[in-house]
Amino acid sequence: MNDLADRPATRRRRSALRQFWASTIGKKTVMAVSGALLLAFVFAHMVGNLKTFLGATDLNHYAHWLRTLGEPVLHYGWFLWIQRVVLLVALVLHITAAVQLVRRDHRARPVGYVHRRPVRATFATRTMRWGGATLAVFVVWHILDFTVGSVNQDFVPGDPYHNLVADFQVWWVNVIYLVALAMLGLHIHHGFASAARTLGVTSARRERVIKILGSTTAVVVAGGYALVPVAVMTGLVD
Repeated sequence: MNDLADRPATRRRRSALRQFWASTIGKKTVMAVSGALLLAFVFAHMVGNLKTFLGATDLNHYAHWLRTLGEPVLHYGWFLWIQRVVLLVALVLHITAAVQLVRRDHRARPVGYVHRRPVRATFATRTMRWGGATLAVFVVWHILDFTVGSVNQDFVPGDPYHNLVADFQVWWVNVIYLVALAMLGLHIHHGFASAARTLGVTSARRERVIKILGSTTAVVVAGGYALVPVAVMTGLVD
């Protein structure tokens, strides 16, 4: 009897989740929450990268510390794998929701307007979609570069400082990273305000503050990451 009673409740929960995901606001909410999670990681990762300026010992010690987080409850390196799985799920949900929302928008307006009114849109807004695709490709490149090491010709396992400096001494690698960072900044700039509206954080009074906070976050994150390749490229870090 208990099993029979539980089944309708389980079905209702599944049905509610499906309805939530099927709705436009549901997909936007998933995008906002997953985006916030990814932004938190990106910011923390940027702060860790800045240890490059403290030298090889500090950066390599920080990288080793990440692998020992959670011990003795977690085994060596487990925290990083848990983090990778969570981030991968968030990234897949973020991209899936974005693609489905774009398709839904196109289906709702399959034929273009004969007389289209000019729409005032920022450069960040206009580049949001293909900028996101660029970032998705860059994430794959970044993993192959610094985690797997297959595209870094001078990769040394267990020595992130060496790998970073060796990588950013190649001019075209710097171009790839700086272009990706520009896209990241634009994505954060536009996505921050959009996520705030979706989650109901913004209001008429807060809108200007939200925009300033989003722009500041975009500059800090993109600029913070850019400091390292620029420093290596100019010889400040070697």
